[in-house]
Amino acid sequence: MKITRRQRRGYGDSAALSDLAFLLIIYFIVIAGFNINKGFLMNLPAKNSTRFVLKDDLLRFELDPSGGLFHQGEAVDMDTAETQIRSLAATHPNLALVLGVAPEAPWQKVVSFVALAQRLEVESFSFTMTGGGPAGGAP
Repeated sequence: MKITRRQRRGYGDSAALSDLAFLLIIYFIVIAGFNINKGFLMNLPAKNSTRFVLKDDLLRFELDPSGGLFHQGEAVDMDTAETQIRSLAATHPNLALVLGVAPEAPWQKVVSFVALAQRLEVESFSFTMTGGGPAGGAP
């Protein structure tokens, strides 16, 4: 009885396909990871749009160079600022919040204030850079 031997295939074909499959899996994992982190989203107004803000709907805060938070020239903490924003937002649905920031102010304070505005769902928020002068001055 004659035994027939099978022909051996080279490993080149299957190795190339497994490498390709592995690279595709890695590619889709990386692409899926980029879609998860969207960061801080801000709705910017259209280029030629005009929006009017009433003076009563405007609430201004300032951060001085040492990181102190001021409202109408008086020092306030974050809890007091939150209470003021909540009370005004309840009576003024079109509340616009403005934060004047001194260039030397600690940026963690700015980030904390932005997080406060986002948590309170303030739709209009604006930054202004102040000259770093005395607190309570016009930005």
